[in-house]
Amino acid sequence: MAPRIDGAGRTVTTQNDRSGEKMLTGSMFSLVISARHDPVARILNVDLVAVLVAALLPWSTSGVAIVMVVWLVALVYTLEMRPFLASLRRPVCMLPIALVVLAAVGTLWSDAPWGARLYALSPVTKLLALPLLLYHFQRTTRGLWVFKAFLISCTLLMAVSWLVLLDPGLSLKHGDTERGIFVKNYIDQSQEFALCAVALVYPIVTLLRDQKNRQALLLIAIAVSFIVNMTFVVVSRTALVTMPVMLAVFALMHLKWRANVILFAGTVVLAALAWMASPQLQATTEKFTRDYRIYKELNQPTSIGVRLEFYRKSLHFFAEAPLIGHGTGSTRGLFEAAATGPAVLAAGQVIGNPHNQTLNIAVQWGSVGVVILYAMWLVHLLLFRGEGLVAWIGLMVVLQNFFSSLFNSHLFDFHEGWMYVLGVGVAGGAMLRENFGKAAREPESAVRS
Repeated sequence: MAPRIDGAGRTVTTQNDRSGEKMLTGSMFSLVISARHDPVARILNVDLVAVLVAALLPWSTSGVAIVMVVWLVALVYTLEMRPFLASLRRPVCMLPIALVVLAAVGTLWSDAPWGARLYALSPVTKLLALPLLLYHFQRTTRGLWVFKAFLISCTLLMAVSWLVLLDPGLSLKHGDTERGIFVKNYIDQSQEFALCAVALVYPIVTLLRDQKNRQALLLIAIAVSFIVNMTFVVVSRTALVTMPVMLAVFALMHLKWRANVILFAGTVVLAALAWMASPQLQATTEKFTRDYRIYKELNQPTSIGVRLEFYRKSLHFFAEAPLIGHGTGSTRGLFEAAATGPAVLAAGQVIGNPHNQTLNIAVQWGSVGVVILYAMWLVHLLLFRGEGLVAWIGLMVVLQNFFSSLFNSHLFDFHEGWMYVLGVGVAGGAMLRENFGKAAREPESAVRS
């Protein structure tokens, strides 16, 4: 039945419409609880648990870990072994598995204590969820539910961030309160807000082209709110570097050269105005040069200084074992042996993570690990060559992880690592389904012609 329209051209919600919505909600609930007997309901339940994981990701680490276990259990009951095993032969699945296998085998030639080896192996194992997510979301059309849940959850966190700015006592980080941070830390929060803001650019442009201005204005308001929060509350320097790159990719892919010139000029002007209006942003950018100067002149362990020290030493460790590295969990022991001077100086700092994803892998697993890492990033990047919102989201997830991993080990960090696994797994599965559908339609077209 077509919706009833009033004299002003507006859709009128009738009692029958409300009854239909209630019936739809009730039927979905019935479908959820009938999962024991209905394979369609089991698939729906797996989707809903994935939605819950995405909603929890901005707020909780333990919650994500627990619900992911629930997701794996729910998935097991839906697996069709032959198609699943066939899917593992794809490079998008094989390469994450290969990196985990290399990390596991790398424990055999490491000199670190076994506790350190297993501890270093743990963050790599999240990559095993990638083939499972790719397989599952190739079967379902509800991938966007996951991304919508993440966006809504980040929007709520952004609102809470403003409240914490006004009343720091609301923060759950008592004793270690950061400006505008309710949970976790400013790096994780900045990565979330930056990804959401950039990911919204594609649907905003699409809606404006389709003259759906109300929906576009709503998304513009949300995207601007994320940017304003990062400008006036708190932002990580990694996000300051990665966001312009992600926006440049969008401009090159979807805008004409004149629009690119106008957008570039407008972005420069807005960035300058934001910098002048925000003392917080000024302090963040000025900290770059100040930290470097203090490190070079006084050998003090500033943020940039210790990173440069970690990079220099890590390159030396890599040169000592360039093929297969020093083994899983060896990084901290190497830094302990190379430390010079007291621990309060930059040269005396000891760490188990060199704050660079490439060097983190190179030290432990050498050139073999680096080749697998970059092959994985490349294959996942190529997976999102198509058009559409899902392809755009997947592309941004890969690009953000790649560029932010120049300054952190974000593939192995819990929060950013799960952003990558969930984003690539869900969006990648949808792209595989779309590509499979195109391949299936091509022979039919050939037969008709």
